[in-house]
Amino acid sequence: MKAAFIGIGRMGQTMVARLLAAKHDVAVFNRTMEKSVPLVEAGATAVTSIGDAARSSEVIFTMLSDDDALHDVVFQKDGLLDTLPAKRIHICAGTHGIPVLRKIKAAYSKRGQVLVSAPVLGRPDLVASGGATIVASGDTAALQTCQPLFDAIARRTFQAGPDPESAAAAKIANNFVLGCAIESMGEGFSLVRKYGVNPAVFYEVMTDSIFNCVAYNVYGKIIRDESYSSVGHIAPLGLKDSNLALIAAELAGVPLPSGNIWRDRLVAAIGKGDGDKDWAVMAREQARASGLE
Repeated sequence: MKAAFIGIGRMGQTMVARLLAAKHDVAVFNRTMEKSVPLVEAGATAVTSIGDAARSSEVIFTMLSDDDALHDVVFQKDGLLDTLPAKRIHICAGTHGIPVLRKIKAAYSKRGQVLVSAPVLGRPDLVASGGATIVASGDTAALQTCQPLFDAIARRTFQAGPDPESAAAAKIANNFVLGCAIESMGEGFSLVRKYGVNPAVFYEVMTDSIFNCVAYNVYGKIIRDESYSSVGHIAPLGLKDSNLALIAAELAGVPLPSGNIWRDRLVAAIGKGDGDKDWAVMAREQARASGLE
């Protein structure tokens, strides 16, 4: 299948590599063209504009860092709204808010363009190993068209419904639960440290029983080792996720009291110079609040 990819960050590079490995024909566009070079060497085709990407393929992926970047790619002059042919599919694979997806869906519906929301669940290393999952929602026929691409990227695709915002809500809620889990782990590690317990012992206690799962194993290890410089999901992106969750909750009338604590820890960590660290660095901020070094 012919696909185009806009946005070649770490996650985008990994996703394109998997599409190429599955023998899909992939065109790539990124404002910083140097980021496309390794993918071109691996078999992708570089294009020089959003319009070229839109017109060259049946399906166009975007994997962008935030809502402003997505809005710009769609609504700028000669962006996707101007150049995507009718009936072509835009797969929004990043984590984005409900308001921007509603705006894009409304604009596309007037021109016969199709929006599918398909955020990826998993860090880039999990995507690279084939262990990630996708939550997808949108027009049923469009989802069927996209399924071979999803199969190339992820081990499983969850169908969230016919409205693109449904998959976004599922991804936002998933990130909310994970963020709160990391925050609560930070609290737990701080508590046992105040009682002189070796963090490595608490990590084994925690992950040897009911918390023996990927989230607690991976992020518990980061907190145990204080290896916050090994970044999988940078702290400002975690802050973005917390804001998306609180906005979505406000729109739906759902209180998220834990979300405010999660957000405040990230704001404080970033304010103290840890904005270049993994979002698990909120546990360091919890340790500071507990009087620990």
